[in-house]
Amino acid sequence: MAKRRNQKLSKRKFRIKKGDTVYVTVGKDKGRTGKVLRVLTDRDKAIVEKVNMVKRHTKPTQQNPAGGIVEKEAPMHISNLMMYDAKNARPTRVGIKTLASRERIRFSKASGEEI
Repeated sequence: MAKRRNQKLSKRKFRIKKGDTVYVTVGKDKGRTGKVLRVLTDRDKAIVEKVNMVKRHTKPTQQNPAGGIVEKEAPMHISNLMMYDAKNARPTRVGIKTLASRERIRFSKASGEEI
């Protein structure tokens, strides 16, 4: 990946991964939940299904000959998301345990369940 002049390259590891169900804590979609489609580690953002929808004007292409206005998900900052605990039906913080086999697992701090 080419390094851009004004772009910071993050080396952070996130506790939110692709496929996790997350809760939005701030913004226009506060209180909504959705599945993480993609995590953009270089920008500290994530794309969540059906959350932070924006409208984009597109030119006609072979895939979309009509063109027009398309609604799609925009990236949200990772700090605005929390893991959603299905057992308690509320957001939770995430902890990491190291098992005897030296395997690291994520768990819900609210319920203690493995994620």
